[in-house]
Amino acid sequence: MKKVIFTLTILSIIFALAACGKSTEEKTETNQPNQAQTEQSEQVPADSLQLLENEKAGEYLADPQGRALYYFKKDEAGKSNCSGDCLANWPAFTQEDFAVPEGFDKKDFDTITREDKGVKQVTYKGFPLYYFAKDQQEGDVNGQGVKDVWFIVNSETEFE
Repeated sequence: MKKVIFTLTILSIIFALAACGKSTEEKTETNQPNQAQTEQSEQVPADSLQLLENEKAGEYLADPQGRALYYFKKDEAGKSNCSGDCLANWPAFTQEDFAVPEGFDKKDFDTITREDKGVKQVTYKGFPLYYFAKDQQEGDVNGQGVKDVWFIVNSETEFE
């Protein structure tokens, strides 16, 4: 009698495991399209820089929220010369993971560590990028040409 119960128990376990194995296979097959979607979304970060256009300023680089990015003519490649009150009006662009729009090369973007605050600031072709505090919404380019040293960034930006 014990052999029969033992055999039935073993057979029940085998059938249960086989049923679980089949269930897993079905789930794997149904989840494969979702895995492809996940892989695709991992390849392109949701936080992509944008290329926007303004009638007065032309095309310009903006963050994922549409805020314009600027460079400061008094900066040097790899070094920011904007601190204190300057930095209060021109906050550093510090986003770490982003894709770039067509016409830009991701290799042209890097970071520097700011000497004053120790935070990493994104650079384009070696020059630090900033926001303008008076740009309040997507599409604002109020900082373009300020004091003839602040300019928006576009794919044709040439640094001196």
